[in-house]
Amino acid sequence: MHFPRLTEFQVNQFGQLGPLYHEWNGKINVISRKDIENLYERHVLHSLAIAKIIQFKPGTNILDAGTGGGFPGIPLAIMFPETDFHLVDSTAKKLTVINNIAEEIGLKNISTEHSRLEDHHGHYDFVVSRAVASLDDMIRWTWKNVKRNGMNELQNGILYLKGGEVHEKVKGMGAGRQGGMGAEKINYTIYNLADLFSEPFFSTKSLVHLF
Repeated sequence: MHFPRLTEFQVNQFGQLGPLYHEWNGKINVISRKDIENLYERHVLHSLAIAKIIQFKPGTNILDAGTGGGFPGIPLAIMFPETDFHLVDSTAKKLTVINNIAEEIGLKNISTEHSRLEDHHGHYDFVVSRAVASLDDMIRWTWKNVKRNGMNELQNGILYLKGGEVHEKVKGMGAGRQGGMGAEKINYTIYNLADLFSEPFFSTKSLVHLF
């Protein structure tokens, strides 16, 4: 068990995700047919890698940028019921799936918005995302949304789940690029998910913290 301290209610919520996503995916395709059979490993557990790196404090607010079918937002919202998650996507039908699943499992700490990331202007402690764009584009679109001052152990910033080689891509961003909060230096830490999970799927996966 990767997260042994879950409450019975949380375990039940996670347990409902499989049947609900299978049902909704038959109506509105939000997850590939290949991946829907590996939902818990490739989507739920992948999203929860963030929970291995940071325990969000109550009252933290988070933007899930380009949430797609609700990842990483829905699993993280189950894991952190006292944290607020705002899930944004440019495809309205995906948000229909998210809203229905959240209602079915009694998830009270998420909200959704149909918007392009570059047009969204809310402010958050963290932006979370699963490789919906290049790192450069993600910074360009969402750095404006990161609050300067935070209350968590990790510094406010972007938590970006990415597959493949990321070290050179991150180093190639430059030390002082423009990010929407002025010409300031953007620092980073890379966490290899193979150090967190033993499943082969995670051998090439990373979590990048930009701050």
